[in-house]
Order: sequence, then C-alpha cells, then structure tokens
Amino acid sequence: MPGPLLVGSSVAIPEAELGWRFSRSSGPGGQGVNTTDSRVELSFDVAATTALPPPLKARALERLAPRLVGGVLTISASEYRSQLRNREAARARLAHVIAQAIAPPPKTRRATKPSRGAEERRLTAKRHRSALKRLRRTEDP
Repeated sequence: MPGPLLVGSSVAIPEAELGWRFSRSSGPGGQGVNTTDSRVELSFDVAATTALPPPLKARALERLAPRLVGGVLTISASEYRSQLRNREAARARLAHVIAQAIAPPPKTRRATKPSRGAEERRLTAKRHRSALKRLRRTEDP
C-alpha cells in the first residue's frame, strides 16, 4: 500500500503529501469497537501540492472549492472494521475525486435539428394516434 497514489495514467501523488489521522469508528465492531482506531481520515493539500502541474492544480482547486478547507481535501472512511481496509478505501476514494477534478471539461454540445425523416416519422405517428382516438369517440345525437 505505501508508495505514490496513482491518479489516472499521468499523475502520481507522493505518499509524503498525504496526511493520515485515525480515530474510533462508530457503528458495529464487537468487543474491539472501543479500543481500535479503525476510522481513517486522509488529507491532501491541493493548494500546496507539487504533484499536479499548474493548469491541473487550478482546475482541481476550482472544481473542489466547496469541499476544500484551507486548500486541504479530507476523505473519511469508516465502513470497514479493519483500519487497513479503511485506508485502502480512503486512498481509492481520494484517487477517484482527484481524477474527476482534473479531468478535461466535456465537449460542448453543438445544437442540431432533427432530420427530415425523423420529423416525418413523428408527424405520421401523431396522425395515426389522432385517428385511433377519433375512432374511439362515441357519437352523441
């Protein structure tokens, strides 16, 4: 598990830039629930990192702004009873969040109009449906 955290194919975050905190997890855990520090908090300082090139860092700071506290992104994991599994879950979640934040923006949609055939099929279907409903009507004398 130690070593750089791989984010996509081009970015690796060194282990030295990740901060770990451990505490007691709430929820089920049997007799050891009050003695083992299985809850994990993983912190990554996005604002001060050297792992991201400047354009990617700017994009990440902009997209993660609501989640950052003083430029630091914190991920919590407490779904497992084992600290090791929670550490792995936190690393995976951090990699996913950073990968989404530095991803290039989606292509802008170019507006198009329906083809002539699509318009004709739509209007034909409307006429057909209208005729069906017209046949169902009862004649009031």
